[in-house]
Amino acid sequence: MAGETATPCNHPGAPPDEVIELVAEAVKAIARDEAFLQGHGLTVQDFELALPAAIQRIRGSAAAGNADRREFLTDLFNYMVASGAISDFEKPEYGKETVYRLQVPGVGSVAIIQKGCPDGAHSSVAWSTPEWAKETYLWWLCDSLQYEPGEHVSKGVNRLRKRFFSDAYSDSIDGVIFHNAMCGSPLRPCPKTMRTIDVKGRVIPPPCIWVMPERNSLDNPDATSWNWSGERTRRFPVALLSAFGIKEQEVPHFTGHIGFLKGGRGTRTTISTRYGAGASTTYRSDSR
Repeated sequence: MAGETATPCNHPGAPPDEVIELVAEAVKAIARDEAFLQGHGLTVQDFELALPAAIQRIRGSAAAGNADRREFLTDLFNYMVASGAISDFEKPEYGKETVYRLQVPGVGSVAIIQKGCPDGAHSSVAWSTPEWAKETYLWWLCDSLQYEPGEHVSKGVNRLRKRFFSDAYSDSIDGVIFHNAMCGSPLRPCPKTMRTIDVKGRVIPPPCIWVMPERNSLDNPDATSWNWSGERTRRFPVALLSAFGIKEQEVPHFTGHIGFLKGGRGTRTTISTRYGAGASTTYRSDSR
């Protein structure tokens, strides 16, 4: 499937499309079974009217809510403080955009913008870079099984590419991170398990990190390549990965990059992921 190689992991426990189709047919069969519905105090009309809302309620109870995502990041950032990777952090203010302010030795203030699954417009386009931030990152906390992780990431990067080249925006981010409580679980096994840490009884592997191109390079009218070969480096990945026992000289082996290249076929996108010495995966796509 398109984008699947953007990350080195997948969802081996996710149901295949044919099983999903069988479940859909089973639901349709229930809607036609008047006797079954009456036994549960429902008419056919009641079932059809309430089904969309019922599905939303089931999805809401099964998926991680914003409070769960905040708890995951807060626990991890507290661990980073205890390990010395960061000196302190500020939680987002209630009712405002979910942005954490991390104090990173040798860097300064780093902004982490908490988002959900990257394929949604809100999670990839609706953000702004804080003026105080030395570096800014989108942190995608996605527990959806709708797509493979790489597909989620590639869809999000496609939206980021459009924003990157749009004249409607002047700010940019330094990188994106794909990582949540599902990473390293049986539903999303991680090839970086040799570097896991224990955070409040939860085993967590290092996150997938990608450095984005620098948007200031758009000022050069002759430019045709933006971080295509991963030449741009940032400082926050060093601090983040140090919490997982990854030394600074090893950081390039665990930090990927996102790049763009303009040519006769339009704009190409590359998503290169590194997950250890000599271990990498790359996804490239074209767009006109």
